[in-house]
Amino acid sequence: APRPCPTAPAPQHSPPAQPHSTAPQPLPHSPATQPCPTAQHSTALPHSPSHILYPISCPTPYMLHPMSHTPHPAPRTPPPAPRPHVRVSLSKVLDAATVSTIPNVCRWFETCVGLPQFRAVLGDVGLCPAVGQAAMGQAAPPPAKSAAQLKKEAKKREKLEKFQQKQEKIPPPPTPHPRPSAPPLTPHPRPTDVSVPLPPSYSPRYVEAAWYSWWEREGFFKPEYGRGRVSAPNPRGVFMMCVPPPNVTGALHLGHALTSAIQDSLARWQRMRGLTTLWSPGCDHAGIATQVVVERRLWRTRRLTRHQLGRERFLQEVWAWKHEKGDRIYQQLRQLGASMDWDRACFTMDPKMSRAVCEAFVRLHEQGLIYRSTRMVHWSCALRSAISDIEVEKRELPGRTLLRVPGYEEPVEFGVLVAFAYPLEGGEEGQEVVVATTRLETMLGDVAVAVHPEDPRYTHLRGRSVLHPFTGQRLPVLHDPFVDPQFGTGAVKVTPGHDATDLDVGQRHGLPCPCVLDDEGRLCGVPPPFLGMPRFRARAAVMEALKERGLFRGVTENPMVVPICSRSGDVLEPVQRPQWFLRCSALAAAAAGVVRGGELRLRPPAHTRTWLQWMDNIRDWCISRQLWWGHRIPAYFVTIDDPSVPPGKDGDGKFWVSGRTEDEARAKAAKRFRVPPEKVTLRQDEDVLDTWFSSGLFPFSIFGWPEPSEDLDVFYPGTLLETGHDILFFWVARMVMLGLALTGRLPFREVYLHAIVRDAHGRKMSKSLGNVIDPLDVIHGISLQGLHEQLENSNLEPAELERAREGQKRDFPNGIPECGTDALRFALCAYTAQGRDINLDVMRVLGYRHFCNKVWNGARFVLQALGGGYRPPPDHQVRGRPGLADRWVRSRLSRAVGAVGAAMEEFDFPGATTAVHRFWLYELCDVYLVRGRTRGGTGGCGAGGVGYDSWGMGYMGCGVWDGGYGIWIWHIAVMGYGVWDVGYGVWDVSCGIWGMGYRI
Repeated sequence: APRPCPTAPAPQHSPPAQPHSTAPQPLPHSPATQPCPTAQHSTALPHSPSHILYPISCPTPYMLHPMSHTPHPAPRTPPPAPRPHVRVSLSKVLDAATVSTIPNVCRWFETCVGLPQFRAVLGDVGLCPAVGQAAMGQAAPPPAKSAAQLKKEAKKREKLEKFQQKQEKIPPPPTPHPRPSAPPLTPHPRPTDVSVPLPPSYSPRYVEAAWYSWWEREGFFKPEYGRGRVSAPNPRGVFMMCVPPPNVTGALHLGHALTSAIQDSLARWQRMRGLTTLWSPGCDHAGIATQVVVERRLWRTRRLTRHQLGRERFLQEVWAWKHEKGDRIYQQLRQLGASMDWDRACFTMDPKMSRAVCEAFVRLHEQGLIYRSTRMVHWSCALRSAISDIEVEKRELPGRTLLRVPGYEEPVEFGVLVAFAYPLEGGEEGQEVVVATTRLETMLGDVAVAVHPEDPRYTHLRGRSVLHPFTGQRLPVLHDPFVDPQFGTGAVKVTPGHDATDLDVGQRHGLPCPCVLDDEGRLCGVPPPFLGMPRFRARAAVMEALKERGLFRGVTENPMVVPICSRSGDVLEPVQRPQWFLRCSALAAAAAGVVRGGELRLRPPAHTRTWLQWMDNIRDWCISRQLWWGHRIPAYFVTIDDPSVPPGKDGDGKFWVSGRTEDEARAKAAKRFRVPPEKVTLRQDEDVLDTWFSSGLFPFSIFGWPEPSEDLDVFYPGTLLETGHDILFFWVARMVMLGLALTGRLPFREVYLHAIVRDAHGRKMSKSLGNVIDPLDVIHGISLQGLHEQLENSNLEPAELERAREGQKRDFPNGIPECGTDALRFALCAYTAQGRDINLDVMRVLGYRHFCNKVWNGARFVLQALGGGYRPPPDHQVRGRPGLADRWVRSRLSRAVGAVGAAMEEFDFPGATTAVHRFWLYELCDVYLVRGRTRGGTGGCGAGGVGYDSWGMGYMGCGVWDGGYGIWIWHIAVMGYGVWDVGYGVWDVSCGIWGMGYRI
């Protein structure tokens, strides 16, 4: 007879099934088989052994040997073929029609009675003779079937079973579009009340409905919780971590979700250990992105530009937009369950942050680390602003390539070398020097032609000149060793205003440095008809004009690197502009020294080499941007009303002073030029500082630096910085350099750099590919049509839109099913084992949704077994002596808690998720709960399991185990394995953060 499920009610004897009954009936003289509350029929869980068949009566893959209490895994070999007499005996009790409706029961029965463990104890299994005789008397035995017929019927049954299994595995249809909003976080007087029965299956919406508002209202995320002041001594220490501030213009993407999942796990774990924990949120003003968004909005709604509005009115528009849209990212982070102290949230344009930025600039300028100079910079014509070197994406082209450039309807050709001739001055007709260039439009700014001094083809041109075909100017032929005689024709054009190498050549030879491009990328200072033309249209016009003059010599493919603005996608132009720079050599040397000396640890350690290489080869940082939205540079150009002082030039740093106020700057200027203050006229720089400059001050500016404060004393330096490795130099390095320069201390002691999220095929997330995934779509689910509508609301070109639709159809043919916050966070933490990149398959997140369902059903089983009126003993002591199974499962729990703690110490998040998953699924549910211990041991261990599980599943930790049953305190008393002493402190006075209704 089949072994009954331990959770089934007492056996009930049933009469034999009627001959023509079609409903499955219990077998005679055998316990009634009932589904176990913890069963997950036809569910493929992550990490579950694929060879185990979960029988319908009990989900465990384990069986207990008759002579042993030790669980043994089910054999890996396929079950032996059923014995013929078993099939015959079964058919005597149930007719063929009934047997065909319950193939799983038949297969389970035949598999069990054929196992060696069963046969060793029970021998050959037969039916009661009386039953067999009665069955034979009731009806004549059916005619014997041939072997071919039996084989055919077996194949049919096998196909039917496979079809049924596939149908059960089909995920439920995704939520129809429009995507329903997240459950409202409405205040609830007691969300921990579980007096009503829990739903029969896990529902993310049910679990996540009201917890977050209660957590926030109770102050669980604040470091002051449980103590009077943050400065109150805590022997366990302090843990401080600040979030990488997302852009105010942004919406959540999976990179944010990964960051939030990892950081929230760390913050909750440190609170459970009893440390004074602060996870400080913030938001970045995103100078370029925000200004672009508001400018587009102005043009779309009112057909106005920012220049038509003026600076003050435009900034009012930006602030209005920020107040309207800027809180969206915070609400999305709340939906991800991020346990941040929102009362300490900072915006990088807040008054205290602006004071810190002004103070930092003035101090660094006074120390000579910030200076003004006219230098070659990367210029974005689309943004009309300079761009930092590390914000340049260098795109390699194998040859002729068409690229889309902002402001141009048609793609622009790159990756070609255009050859043309300069006529030789005073030479005979046909004497010329042929040069080649990849940027033909800049030939209007050529001031010379250069050849290698040892190139025999051009030795006769010493002292000669060529004539410019459009300006008529004489261009000297330079003999300079910088020329590569193997490149092109061996002769190159020299354009000092638009090439860094040419600028060095021009300075060596005393050549002029004209600029033929204005801020918008139009040609200036050139003869008609090219004057005022956009740069790439002028490129085609110059080629046609050369052809008309007979000077065009052909086009060849040329592999090249094109500088692309990572902010706007524009092709950058090297131009000379007066800008503000930060000297980085000394700062970088200090930042490299703290890593070499072990004061700052980078994890994974492989990033250390990259860090040192970058620091040892750093260049000065261009910190000024030609924008209106941002921190306006506190520097003033000085004009002296005195004929003895000549007027200064914009690029001359001598005529620039900095000051916290205009009066302070005026006093500095009067002192420098030794004139009375009333003779000083000041003009503040129109430019703003690079957004990364203010972000580099984030670890201490959020606490009110340079003003002293309690938070600054307690939480600076911070403990840990966790972020993606893609902003190691954009943000992490600059925080270290500025922290050491301005405070004399490291901003944090350890850096953990997580991987970059890519799609399931390893491709970079891109809107044009249709593979960008909003984490809220994974949490709440979305249909394929909903994904398409999101694309249509974007700014994609028609061709890109169609390609993105095809990508979505291929990757998400049925949309994205609802997975819930906890499943997404758990999956992201488990994925961090892949190294530098995470190839995220959304369907694997659905597997962790099934795991959440397993947790839910296990909890329901325990709560039902304990009964509605159960309360833990007042003294929290174990009643009676725990049995063997109780002691075994507590040892498994203690081992799991230790594994999670050790993994978290080493930032081994996959190790932590594996320990959680293994214990709950394969030790607690599949072994211990099946044993049927329903009181002290089961309750205590179940609570412990959720306790350490909830570091990654914050909602499940509260929605399942609750103060209404007090199981947490019961577990602490029951454990007895020194969990408090091993240093992990999982059960701690700050357990209230998980939503427990009690206080310790």
